[in-house]
Amino acid sequence: MAKPEKVDAVAELTELFRESDAAVLTEYRGLSVKQLKELRRALGADTQYAVVKNTLTEIAAREAGIDVFEGKLSGPTAIAFIKGEPVEAAKALRDFAKGNDKLVLKGGYFEGKELSEADVTKLADLESREVLLAKAAGAMKGSLSKAAAVFQAPLSKTARTVDALRAKQEAA
Repeated sequence: MAKPEKVDAVAELTELFRESDAAVLTEYRGLSVKQLKELRRALGADTQYAVVKNTLTEIAAREAGIDVFEGKLSGPTAIAFIKGEPVEAAKALRDFAKGNDKLVLKGGYFEGKELSEADVTKLADLESREVLLAKAAGAMKGSLSKAAAVFQAPLSKTARTVDALRAKQEAA
């Protein structure tokens, strides 16, 4: 018979997995409480960083339909549950890990697919969604300006030709 505390913990973790768009698995061995607090602050309001028990996490992930953590749940584990865009949280984790070698990125998942440590780093290297949308809008605007110039060229050429013919006819 499972203890009620463990059942509640599994239910809470399962809910976190279901509500999050992505999750990054880390090992935090040797980090102080102060450093963990700094990391949580750096992750922002859309990310919940939770220290978890490996066996309960494995059960909760399975119940949530996530099977990408097989074999990665060992040692002192914490998970960053990310709601919304994962780029900023991945950047915060990567930058914190650069400054604190005791934080180890193990991997994670995004949109139901497994992420390796390298994938998390690649995700962190991406620009934010807003920046990418602004770049796309700028590129489209430039293309539209070029298209408008191409469409106007025959009209202006025709107008100049008509004016030249009119001037020639008046001169004759």
